[in-house]
Amino acid sequence: MPPVKIMDNVYATMWCYPEKKMIHHQYNKYMTGKNFQDFLMKGTEAMRKYKATKWLSDDRKNPVLAPSDLEWGQKYWFPETLAAGWKYWAIVQPKAALAKMTMDDLVKDYESYGVKAKFFDDPDEAMKWLESQP
Repeated sequence: MPPVKIMDNVYATMWCYPEKKMIHHQYNKYMTGKNFQDFLMKGTEAMRKYKATKWLSDDRKNPVLAPSDLEWGQKYWFPETLAAGWKYWAIVQPKAALAKMTMDDLVKDYESYGVKAKFFDDPDEAMKWLESQP
């Protein structure tokens, strides 16, 4: 079954692989604020709809999260997504050192809630790892 395209715009593209129970996003350029929030919530909605438990974040073109986006994500998006069934997270990291530090902190926090996360440099390797998860 081909992936279902959830969203595609100048900022990012998102797919769902229903048979793999996976959401996959790829940033096309930096985004923040309402665009960022709407984008992530589309993924959460798809996670619920398709009963997905895995998320592949290709964040190579999103150099940093704005503090307000980070706060919103922790306060609203993460609890909603966790409740939707999120269990596994593969992250293709951006090159920026600050973004990597932010993502490291998020991973540690999310793992304490049961989300198993792993960093990758290659999106194909990230996909393979997610496919190997139950």
